[in-house]
Amino acid sequence: MKVKVAINGYGTIGKRVADAVSKQDDMEIIGVTKTKPDYVSKMTAYPLYVAVPENMGTFEEAGVKVHGTIGDLLKKADIVVDGSPGKIGAEHKPMYEKAGVKAVFEGGEKHELAGVSFNAMANYDSAIGKDFVRVVSCNTTGLCRTLYPLYRDFGIDNVKAVMIRRSADPPDSKKGPINAIEPVLKVPSHHGPDVQTVIPDLNISTMAVKVPTTIMHLHSVIVELKKEAGTEDVLNVWENTPRVKFVRGADGVKSTAQIMEMARDMGRNRSDMYEIIVWKDGVHVDGKTLYYSQAIHQESDVVPENIDCIRAMTNLEKNKLKSIEKTDKAMGIN
Repeated sequence: MKVKVAINGYGTIGKRVADAVSKQDDMEIIGVTKTKPDYVSKMTAYPLYVAVPENMGTFEEAGVKVHGTIGDLLKKADIVVDGSPGKIGAEHKPMYEKAGVKAVFEGGEKHELAGVSFNAMANYDSAIGKDFVRVVSCNTTGLCRTLYPLYRDFGIDNVKAVMIRRSADPPDSKKGPINAIEPVLKVPSHHGPDVQTVIPDLNISTMAVKVPTTIMHLHSVIVELKKEAGTEDVLNVWENTPRVKFVRGADGVKSTAQIMEMARDMGRNRSDMYEIIVWKDGVHVDGKTLYYSQAIHQESDVVPENIDCIRAMTNLEKNKLKSIEKTDKAMGIN
């Protein structure tokens, strides 16, 4: 029997998770929700339900076929992925509890909402059999993907990282900055504490700045390792880490623009880059101090984590490496 997955919020993350679920042989999409009948509602190939029951009439007026409301969908689901905007998922939790449905929340929600924050490599076991789990944000996922294997193999004294953040996702025309660089004045930024919800005893401090781009985030990271390691030692660890991919400036990949062009040339669905991209020729170790830069495709890097989270919560697979391998093979990640 396949696990029945519902998507509440068919937006940037929700539609990608839906497509990823549809590629797995041990789970299936039984429906997705939208709050209003926009063009996405008209294009989806999945059974459509109304997220806000009071809006049912607007779908009918727009000629968009729906199969019912979110309440009807939850009656059929084993687990729901809440892809609604940040902080809205917290409002939905009582509805999921009443329906007796497990729920995956995204990184826009607080850790306390679920009590478990998830990254497949770092703490897969913590989600096994749980009713509520939060998949951490795109930036936190990126940091966990590259820092956890270093923490595991070399130990880490401390991490200093600057998040150079995109100002908005490509379709978000109302957001900004448009022609400015905007520092995040809260120090440390929320990213470091968020990493600690996954790797609790990691000593990490972060700052952030928003720049006028939409395609990716970029991290500049300095790590003080507990053990001395050469650059090749670090590269070998990442070479054997799932969902970490190298590029080289020497090969002409000097910016996030070229990385996204790579995703297009690879024929990826929606030009997504699920892997964390590390510039191989930008990795440098001086004694115990490691310097590197990485790029994060904020629209898609959390998608495979959602699939592994579903698998852990529903007890489909208790071995993290087997789940990661299964997810990645189905999604074309190698």
